[in-house]
Amino acid sequence: MNSGQACTATPIGVCVDDYGCNEAVDEAALALAARGRASAIACMTRSPRWPAAARALDPVRAQADLGLHLDLTEWADASVRRPLGRLILAAYAGRLDPAALREEIRAQLDAFEAALGAAPAFVDGHQHVHQLPGVREALLAELARRGTGRRPWLRCTRPPPRPKAAAPRDGSALKHLVIAALGSRQLAARARAGGHALNAHLLGVYGFDGDEAGYARRLQGWLAQAGAADLLMCHPATRALPDDPIGAARRAEFTVLSEPRWDGLLQRHGLHVERLSRVLDGCGGTRTQEARPL
Repeated sequence: MNSGQACTATPIGVCVDDYGCNEAVDEAALALAARGRASAIACMTRSPRWPAAARALDPVRAQADLGLHLDLTEWADASVRRPLGRLILAAYAGRLDPAALREEIRAQLDAFEAALGAAPAFVDGHQHVHQLPGVREALLAELARRGTGRRPWLRCTRPPPRPKAAAPRDGSALKHLVIAALGSRQLAARARAGGHALNAHLLGVYGFDGDEAGYARRLQGWLAQAGAADLLMCHPATRALPDDPIGAARRAEFTVLSEPRWDGLLQRHGLHVERLSRVLDGCGGTRTQEARPL
């Protein structure tokens, strides 16, 4: 898409999740960001790979929003780490320790800032944990404590409006409704009150099933619904690693997002990929895109 087309096209964000998870995910994130096919990278700073993975981000720092992918189910401290189902139950039963949550969130933010020398442009959650009751309050309190500089934008999981006829028949619509019901509305209200912007809607929810053709069809459907400041999350990897339960889906995503058909889909729907830090500044990008220096 040339610059004239980009100025008239509708801007959306594209975020690669799980950076730091493994080398194949990291390679995919860097490749897509370098080519302008992804505009955000969500980083897992408790991963043992994080120090090296952070250094590898230098070539794309001017091209992508770098954010914290808050993790409470993989590498977080044992005081707060739980499998997702147990974490959700504990959150809704009010059994999460607020002090331990704040300490863990602080540690993950500290690791991000120590490695990159700047605050995150955005914060979201691995498996959407950032929106759970107890977690969202601890997150927002910690972000407020860290200063009055530019507030990171936060991920809203609200699905886009969709005619019933356009609803997918593979269960992904139901999955998305469940994700959003776990705290999208409550997080959005609290975030806005605290001065944080959010993406308009979330795209990209599915069951990590199917092949490249299936993912391309899903992309077609998501982009047909996309509007300004919507966010497409993706989970690509350059190859499927044996210990990655969604490795095959990651590989299929990377293949599709790397091919010319991705550019064709964007053009067909009048969209272009943009950093949401720029879009959410007023849809004009009048404010600088660099993260707040520490």
